[in-house]
Amino acid sequence: MKSFQINNNEAGQRFDKYLKKLLSQAPGSFVYKMLRKKNITLNGKKADGSEKLNIGDEVKLFFSDETFEKFTALENSTTTGNSGCITEKYPCIPLDIVYEDADILVINKPVGMLSQKATPSDISANEYIIGYLLKNKSITKEELVTFHPSICNRLDRNTSGLLIAGKSLNGLQNMAKQLNDRSMEKYYRCLVKGKITGEQLIEGWLKKDEKSNSVKIYKEEVSDSKYIKTGYKAVENFSFSDNNIKETYTLLEVHLITGRSHQIRAHLASIGHPIVGDSKYGDRKVNTKFAKEVGIHSQLLHAYQMKFEDGREVTATLSKEFQKVLEYLKNNG
Repeated sequence: MKSFQINNNEAGQRFDKYLKKLLSQAPGSFVYKMLRKKNITLNGKKADGSEKLNIGDEVKLFFSDETFEKFTALENSTTTGNSGCITEKYPCIPLDIVYEDADILVINKPVGMLSQKATPSDISANEYIIGYLLKNKSITKEELVTFHPSICNRLDRNTSGLLIAGKSLNGLQNMAKQLNDRSMEKYYRCLVKGKITGEQLIEGWLKKDEKSNSVKIYKEEVSDSKYIKTGYKAVENFSFSDNNIKETYTLLEVHLITGRSHQIRAHLASIGHPIVGDSKYGDRKVNTKFAKEVGIHSQLLHAYQMKFEDGREVTATLSKEFQKVLEYLKNNG
């Protein structure tokens, strides 16, 4: 017999939905058959699966261990030493944690790390965060069967900065709401080609080409395009001469008002200020220069600050690579 107590991440859903997560390898007919035969009970009573679960409810499965293991997705992988990590699926690595409470975790994602899996074999920030939560016992292997902490926002692999994960159902729902209704303000830092002064708000229409995974910006609405709005202001200007050719660059703070795929990169490139290091929308000569002289091979775009609707703010320091470029510009100005 197996016994489970419903917690706040599982409450509020239908009983049969919970059971299909718990017994994810079993056909639905098996679940309902076990309910009818009272081999699955809710608070010691027969149930039909339509019941709404509450915190503290007790679920009992009158199965053999072999039957339970056959139909559940519970991890049976081993741990290594005292790390507490489920090494096969959820490795532990040092994370730059910017903020954490009972419901959310915010990390400063490095360049090169995926936010979420692109292919089944990938290891992404999602897996690293679950590894961290398992290690510090914020969640157990058993709880992972019916609830998975998850990334709430996404960053391109080569964009660094603030990445939010929901540790609880409440955290996931609250962050999703703030992201969807734009009550959360998101600010980025980036280095662009050319001189920009002051503050500006730009609008347009973005259309994505799924085959090439790229977008185009239009001044007017076109078929299948989406409205975009981007604010930016100059933080610092850099200028110097290279072989008697004057070069100018600007460190920008960008307010991402609408959050579309590649919006900041493509929108800035469309007004003649591509982000340094951006291989898709950038200036090839500029990218080659910075790769050769500073060793930069990814776009200098960083999710810098988030302001939640309750007034809390989180800020992520620029990556070492980004800081290295700024020092190079200052020293050669």
